[in-house]
Amino acid sequence: MAAKLKLELTSDEAEILVDALEADLEGYLESAKEARGNNRRAEVQTFTEAAERIQALLTRVQALVE
Repeated sequence: MAAKLKLELTSDEAEILVDALEADLEGYLESAKEARGNNRRAEVQTFTEAAERIQALLTRVQALVE
């Protein structure tokens, strides 16, 4: 299990994280789409899992900003 961290951010810093996570998510989704088109199943799984984890974190950070 990963260690839990406590991090204090300003709302501006949290918005920066949201923007970065959105860009990262988009990249992984695009990579999964390309891998799917090239029939590379292992890569599809890896990129999809990464995208899901980023989406979960993005949702948590967005909830704090709103």
